[in-house]
Amino acid sequence: MRFDIRDTCVPLIRYAKEFIVRLGVNIDHVATLREVRKGSYPDPIRAARICERSGADSIVCHLREDRRHIQEKDVRLLLQKIQLPLNLEMSMASEIVQIAKRLKPDQVTFVPERRQELTTEGGLDVFSYREKLRRLFDSFQEKGIHVSFFIDPNERQVEASWKIGVKKIEFHTGRYATAKNVSQREKELRTLRRLCREAKGMAFEVAAGHGLHYQNVRAVARIPEIEELNIGHSIISHALFVGLAEAVREMKRLLA
Repeated sequence: MRFDIRDTCVPLIRYAKEFIVRLGVNIDHVATLREVRKGSYPDPIRAARICERSGADSIVCHLREDRRHIQEKDVRLLLQKIQLPLNLEMSMASEIVQIAKRLKPDQVTFVPERRQELTTEGGLDVFSYREKLRRLFDSFQEKGIHVSFFIDPNERQVEASWKIGVKKIEFHTGRYATAKNVSQREKELRTLRRLCREAKGMAFEVAAGHGLHYQNVRAVARIPEIEELNIGHSIISHALFVGLAEAVREMKRLLA
């Protein structure tokens, strides 16, 4: 039986969230390294199990249309081999939608996706695609799969997400992470704080991620409304020097 944190006593979760930010570890780049030589290692499933033992609260992976890292078989094996909730990042492409509905991860997070990008460059434009996303949201709800939208900290995107009925949003922290100076970084942080307050006031579960690393994560983790941070590249990179288990533990300590 797979463990689902949502099955825990709700009052206890609400109490705990005041003190602990959950950590979702993205294992895409373990698969990236494997795909360089199209071999069988390093194994992202093994990486996920190490993260599980080291304090991660969920596992995140992105099944891209171009299959540059995570493959369908990886998603299937993750669902079989790990007990933590699996958060599948995905585009609105019909092929990926059908795979997700068939495999049934614990959560899907809709993200924008362009073939030529190195990584996700911004948040999903929920406002522009609101009708399509409404249909997708309803269809995943029918399957019992939780849905989140990965959006920029922008009022219009928050409101569009709320009107669709989604209960969870994840704020893209890229502009904060890539700020050129302290003044710009503080400006982005103020925007993020304000949008987190507004989202919480609309009864959203609030997550955040993208570009966060060991030197910049604390300021985001201290935002009271944020319940979850999803981090991948910096953890996998740090693991080259300290090992994956220690990299996850270090990040957990920063979030605490």
